[in-house]
Amino acid sequence: MKQSLRGVLATALIALLMTGCAMQSPSVVDRADDQEASRLLSQAEQQAPDQAAKTRLEAATILAQQGQREDAFAAADAIDEARLSETDRVRWALLFSELARAMDDPRAVLRATQVLNDDLPMQDDQQETLIDRQSWARNALNQLDPDNLALPGLEGQDIRRIVVALPESGPLSSVANTLATAMRRHNEIKGDNVQLSFLDASQYSMDELYSRAEQMNAQLVIGPLEKEQVSQLEQRNSVPLPTLALNYGSGEQNRAARLFQYGLSAEDEARQAARRAYQDGRRSMSVMVPDNDWGRRVGEAFWNEFHREGGEVTNAVRYNPESPVANAVKTALNVSGERAQLGSIDALFLLALPDYARQVPPTLDYYYAPNLPIYATSHLHEGRLQTRRDQDLNDVMFVDIPWQIPDAAVGGEEILPFYPTYQRLSEEADASMFRLMAMGVDAYEIATHLSDIASLDGMRGSTGTLYLTGDGRIYRELPWAKFQNGTPSPILIPSQTSGNE
Repeated sequence: MKQSLRGVLATALIALLMTGCAMQSPSVVDRADDQEASRLLSQAEQQAPDQAAKTRLEAATILAQQGQREDAFAAADAIDEARLSETDRVRWALLFSELARAMDDPRAVLRATQVLNDDLPMQDDQQETLIDRQSWARNALNQLDPDNLALPGLEGQDIRRIVVALPESGPLSSVANTLATAMRRHNEIKGDNVQLSFLDASQYSMDELYSRAEQMNAQLVIGPLEKEQVSQLEQRNSVPLPTLALNYGSGEQNRAARLFQYGLSAEDEARQAARRAYQDGRRSMSVMVPDNDWGRRVGEAFWNEFHREGGEVTNAVRYNPESPVANAVKTALNVSGERAQLGSIDALFLLALPDYARQVPPTLDYYYAPNLPIYATSHLHEGRLQTRRDQDLNDVMFVDIPWQIPDAAVGGEEILPFYPTYQRLSEEADASMFRLMAMGVDAYEIATHLSDIASLDGMRGSTGTLYLTGDGRIYRELPWAKFQNGTPSPILIPSQTSGNE
């Protein structure tokens, strides 16, 4: 496989040379030895940004032609394509997208094919090539891999017997109890003859849980909840029963057949915010995240996705939630004296809980940055109407689950997914637990749809529109809202959003 991909790449690069799309003339390429690319990359480190980008493109082209695909990809990935001339940007896009496709990296292909939106002069065949690769990348991200995800024992069957394995004691017991309550309520309201049986995951090892589930004739298992347990499961070749874990493992990829993963991922929200900001025309962002492991993970997710789209994070602040907000804002906005210096800042990404978040926009106002756009995750929204307290969040854009912002999500409560359950739980649940309730409902729905994998691709859930990736991980696309007069209001999403995501 490695040799065939290299052959495809070499053929493509020869075609580029013949059509004048290579960085160098054939004579330069012919005399390039193994040291030439390294010399150019070292040279780029000492050059001004515009020349450095051009030099890295030359090095990446040489490496690709020599068959050093990984090194060529790394060199092309490091190029700030905005610094290239229009002609060289097209050349970079063709090279980088071909390398990315050969390495099965659809997100890098999408970054390369972003040039299609910039009205650059290019030949018809070049444009057609980039459009084809962009289409491949979108399909690779959105379509399922039937060989990895198919559940032959369940296909075409009604799922009626589910074991829910969640901890009844320990640090996650409160979360587990909320999820279990939501599943029970939804099961009662639907009346679809699904039998839910519960096992205390804190009392058994995973192998013991599977053994008990098999003895109970379960068709599938919902759980575990602990990230460490999910990480262990995803390293197996397979799991004994089809399993919907309620968290994501820490590995780069889920390797276990019949294991699916779903949760309320803050990292997914950050990545969606990065894509939205870039689609809105933001190219240089400042980032504020709390100084803890959660903030680090979410901040890195935003940073990496925004860079992948083609943007740049110019400032990043990890703040102490107990310290004055002004301390973080001063750094985030390059405040000099009492005035923000926004020359290299288009917008701010904010990860914060409500009390901290409410102080940020007034502080921006104080430092003469009242119109700086703010993109945020759902964590700044308490989920209940507090118009007086949330006035300070006016104009802040954020994502949240449909059940928390029904007007923005679907145009009103009565057309929400699983409205009867929403009605019941909204009367019973505390606002702080409502997202977990919604997650429990979606977990139930996902589990009962696993006999029809295709139905999960774009399923409208209470926690967002759900998509199943090729390795069994489920991610969510959330609706956008903006605070106006202290109330979340709908935002019209650009038409290209659905295509790019």
